[in-house]
Amino acid sequence: MMRIFLFLATNIAILIVISIVFNVLGLSGALDARGVNLNLNALLIMSAVIGMSGSFISLAMSKWSAKNAMGVYVIEQPQNQTEKWLVDTVARLARQANIGMPEVGMFQQHEANAFATGMSKNSALVAVSTGLLETMSADEVEAVLGHEITHVSNGDMVTMALMQGVVNTFVYFFATVIGHVVDRVVFKTERGYGPAYYITQIAAQLVLGILASMLVMWFSRRREFRADAGGAALAGRQKMIGALRALQRSHEPSALPDQLAAFGINGGGVMRLFMSHPPLEERIAALQNSR
Repeated sequence: MMRIFLFLATNIAILIVISIVFNVLGLSGALDARGVNLNLNALLIMSAVIGMSGSFISLAMSKWSAKNAMGVYVIEQPQNQTEKWLVDTVARLARQANIGMPEVGMFQQHEANAFATGMSKNSALVAVSTGLLETMSADEVEAVLGHEITHVSNGDMVTMALMQGVVNTFVYFFATVIGHVVDRVVFKTERGYGPAYYITQIAAQLVLGILASMLVMWFSRRREFRADAGGAALAGRQKMIGALRALQRSHEPSALPDQLAAFGINGGGVMRLFMSHPPLEERIAALQNSR
């Protein structure tokens, strides 16, 4: 309930602040004087609806998308000792973290990978790759599961959806303003929308979206440190360090879909500002320096 309240309060505050800024600076009048005729308050509300709805629809579909995109086999009745150990370990860690029992799944992939997703901390999915089970020891797998359970316990999926929704709102709002300005002021369109509006708005969304993603990726890197610390608290610090070192020894895992990448390390060569995960060396150092 508190998360919903903060979500609503934050978005209302954002709408109010932007409206005040535009009115104080006289931007609304300046745009109207040049023939733009934008209802900025209505545009802000529409942008918020578009930005938030897309993000939360994606979150609501996250488990279904994960199962289908990754070919996740959900363990309903363990068929062997490995599956039983996996389910029992997740159940124990979930009790320690004081969350509901997540669905537990496996997916076929040679690389060591795992992820957690879901709409709420009491209705989540935790899945691991077959490669992770084959290349890591039981202690290391336990630490990875602790990391994922911490993501769930911290509400990281919902928080990321909120942040992405706010980012989407700003991107759509400013892209629309830019499209109107270019269409009306530069190309002198007097009625309706000309091709320049649609082209400019799409281009602005792409450029602004890329810039805004740096903020989302920064937050994602912060949440990884928190999840590492949580995994260390649940399973043991040395186990968590061992799991990260095991990842260093293995080949870099292939990229998971953006909303599923919770533990995997995204491919090399990506600029640091656009990395969703910190370098493994930094994560290990953070754990070693923690008390």
